[in-house]
Amino acid sequence: MAAAGAEARGAWCVPCLVSLDTLQELCRKEKLTCKSIGITKRNLNNYEVEYLCDYKVEKDMEYYLVKWKGWPDSTNTWEPLQNLKCPLLLQQFSNDKHNYLSQVKKGKAITLKENHRALKPALAEYIVKKAKQRIALQRWQDELNRRKNHKGMIFVENTVDLEGPPSDFYYINEYKPAPGISLVNEATFGCSCTDCFFEKCCPAEAGVLLAYNKNQQIKIPPGTPIYECNSRCQCGPDCPNRIVQKGTQYSLCIFRTSNGCGWGVKTLVKIRRRSFVMEYVGEVITSEEAERRGQLYDNKGITYLFDLDYESDEFTVDAARYGNVSHFVNHSCDPNLQVFNVFIDNLDTRLPRIALFSTRTINAGEELTFDYQMKGSGDISSDSVDHSPAKKRARTVCKCGAVTCRGYLN
Repeated sequence: MAAAGAEARGAWCVPCLVSLDTLQELCRKEKLTCKSIGITKRNLNNYEVEYLCDYKVEKDMEYYLVKWKGWPDSTNTWEPLQNLKCPLLLQQFSNDKHNYLSQVKKGKAITLKENHRALKPALAEYIVKKAKQRIALQRWQDELNRRKNHKGMIFVENTVDLEGPPSDFYYINEYKPAPGISLVNEATFGCSCTDCFFEKCCPAEAGVLLAYNKNQQIKIPPGTPIYECNSRCQCGPDCPNRIVQKGTQYSLCIFRTSNGCGWGVKTLVKIRRRSFVMEYVGEVITSEEAERRGQLYDNKGITYLFDLDYESDEFTVDAARYGNVSHFVNHSCDPNLQVFNVFIDNLDTRLPRIALFSTRTINAGEELTFDYQMKGSGDISSDSVDHSPAKKRARTVCKCGAVTCRGYLN
């Protein structure tokens, strides 16, 4: 609990070594509330159902084994159905039971005779795991939304398996430089335009066109860098040349895919074509370090390295441990997101920000994807793949399922 206050002050925090049950017991003994471990003023002295663990019928009475919120498992009790005022939890229990039985029947290709008087231990165990997963994912979702600095909300969903939140992932909103790498985050000059859309602005100073039209859609071809107005510009936050820096505007959902690709990201709202969707952020490392890590990642079958090769190949973004929603975006050989290099406060051409824009209209519920071979230049030819040391490794089989699938991620 003290770690939460330390984190708010910008200090490092570490996972608690004490079990959840022990923390809950200590809190109750000291009459302390702690929302993060489920103890609130509402349930400090009262009992609130957290989830349902088991089911049985005795003397024609239905009973459910109840896990009480903020209380350890040792205090679980059997309660008659008539005493339970938790229709949502009852429905979740029924749905989890049905899903488990459907999976078993499908796997064994036989019709199982269901015991209506008690649950089999394996089924009860699954229901408890599913309930704990649901709680863990909700806590993770809350944490992601506390950490984000953009308008769009983040949701989490897993209706496929029992996988919970990743254990070694930390949400960040901007590049995290590795030791020895300096990121200049303050521009040396800015524009003094009264209307950046019509006057010569930061893009003109860089020798390129303004990237956006009046509808905030990108109008330049892939490979053309984006120069947005920066912290030294005299224009305000509503300037038409400030798009990427405002962050993700859409509500997105990190969801568990059913095709073996792990987590993915889908949009919960319609996204217009050529609209900014998200940045790709992570730890900025040298290309030499990327080569070393890449060998390790290949053994695990993961791919999170993105080369910053706008003008050179000195640096790479590694989103394996540190990243934002883009960490979970899957590859596709026929993607709906396109990569662009962006310069705002940091004008070092070796260190562009990576922005992902929609290539077409993306409907609500559709998965977001980009091509892992795609470069900021827009070049995804086979020749371009070998330009970076981070790409000279064992090939990973692609599972995107697109008609134009190349067969490999790299």
